[in-house]
Amino acid sequence: MGRPRFDSAGFLAAARTLACERGPAAVTIDSVTQRLKAPKGSFYYRFASRDALLGELWLATVLAYQEGFVAAIEAGDGLAAALHTPAWARQHLDDACLLLLYSRHDFVQGDWPAPLKRGVRDQARRFEACLKSFARHAFGRVGLTQIRCATFVLAEVPIAAVKTHLQQRKPPPPLVDELITKTYHAIVDGGDLGRSILVTRGRVLTRGEGPV
Repeated sequence: MGRPRFDSAGFLAAARTLACERGPAAVTIDSVTQRLKAPKGSFYYRFASRDALLGELWLATVLAYQEGFVAAIEAGDGLAAALHTPAWARQHLDDACLLLLYSRHDFVQGDWPAPLKRGVRDQARRFEACLKSFARHAFGRVGLTQIRCATFVLAEVPIAAVKTHLQQRKPPPPLVDELITKTYHAIVDGGDLGRSILVTRGRVLTRGEGPV
């Protein structure tokens, strides 16, 4: 019989399983290699360190999540972007628990290889670009207030709405979508709440007012 082959995907899968079971802190070089019955030399041939492995795991997970979010923003459908979080969580419950119950800093830390640093930086810029695009489309300009509102309605509200259910390892129920939708319309479509939020320097910003 030939010697077993260990590839990067196998180490990432083992790390993902361990992190899902006991959190990112449970992912060590010893626990991963023992899970695969792989020699440590095989690990170090593919990853510079534990930090690099965890960073790759986090980046792969966030990029998988971002795909649908970015597509919704590019299609000009802000509500679909807000509802992407519970929809993705239902389809990828374990990955959603990793991404949304832990901080990025639980995964991404230490000294990483240049490609990993670039990947993390690029995904952050992609998210920021989505916020700016949404703010411009929904609120008519891209200022600090509009970006704050965009972050709240597209990220903070959906994450808060699903978190309790993820802590119980349960998919978010349909009620979560209703709550996100009502909050979205209250802020984005105007009304007293939306108008009161879009206040800067003591005056209300109307749609299209001010420089982009």
